[in-house]
Amino acid sequence: MVNTLSHLGIGLLIALALGLRGKKLKVVAFLSVLPDLDVIPYSLFLAVNSSLSHESRNQLFYLFGHREFTHSILFILLVTLLIWVKTRDWIFTYGGFQSIFLHVYLDYVTTWKMRPFYPFSTDSSIIGAVYFYDPLLNLLPFLPLFIVIAGNLKRRGRLNGRFDNFCVYIGKNADKLYASLILVLLFWLAFMPVSKAFLINHISWTEEAEISYQNTYPEATGRFLTAYSFNSTHYKVLEVSYLSGIEKSKYVEKILINGDIPDASAYIERAEKLYSAGLPQEIDYPVYVVSEDDDSVTVTLSDARNPYVENWAYFNSIYRFIFDKRNEEYHVYASVQGGPEEELNRNWFE
Repeated sequence: MVNTLSHLGIGLLIALALGLRGKKLKVVAFLSVLPDLDVIPYSLFLAVNSSLSHESRNQLFYLFGHREFTHSILFILLVTLLIWVKTRDWIFTYGGFQSIFLHVYLDYVTTWKMRPFYPFSTDSSIIGAVYFYDPLLNLLPFLPLFIVIAGNLKRRGRLNGRFDNFCVYIGKNADKLYASLILVLLFWLAFMPVSKAFLINHISWTEEAEISYQNTYPEATGRFLTAYSFNSTHYKVLEVSYLSGIEKSKYVEKILINGDIPDASAYIERAEKLYSAGLPQEIDYPVYVVSEDDDSVTVTLSDARNPYVENWAYFNSIYRFIFDKRNEEYHVYASVQGGPEEELNRNWFE
């Protein structure tokens, strides 16, 4: 989920459903946004990463990168263990676990790839079954936020009789309401990944090809963008939906060479090796465009789906490798996840 308030609302919902109040409610709510505080160490990492060795940069990226270690199962277990050791309160501990676990799961089901099994595995994965701005996941959590704010204002006498009936209703039906909201949330989070699996199986059968579940990303509610290797020279990019199956399809060349460049394949291989040594590894279907001038050869690397996304953070990244034809020197420029282009330090690569 990209909405911090939605994460916070779900943390409050969990705390309210468990009957937590006061400091414990605040702690459980805080834990629902704790994983995203990795932006603080990540900012520090970005400030010093140019002075690190390649190996150190990669290892520290796994630890401090955004949606890396703080979105892993190990981090969830460590925080849960700390709560239990400090409090010996199993209801409070359970609430804290649920709060932080649902944050990670919601990111896992909506955003880009993460490494949930780090440090035991550095492989990235994603469910990607729910659109960023899914109405249910972004609006349902606002109800517990509204309930808490309205309750505080009422106790302070700020409402002057407004929302009295609402507050009375909540007071009488709180347990049923919170339980119902949690059931709706859990049903949606279980239903959407399964429905996506049925859609992928249907598209695979229609195309007579293996469509990757992980590399199929939601581009709107009920609609997805995916691709597969159609043959040795082209990818096929598909826009699919629950209602219509395949809505659109395009063919994208894997390699485009502008002009007569005899050593184009060698330059592509160099670019591929350099890219594969760095992180975060967000490109699933690499497309190479090769061009040259008098002194250099430029290899531009992007994802086959890039032209069909707009304002996405999924895989909208472009790398330019500029190789000097007279020697082994090179420079790499990148626009990562749609950001401004900048030159990458050599420690990105081996």
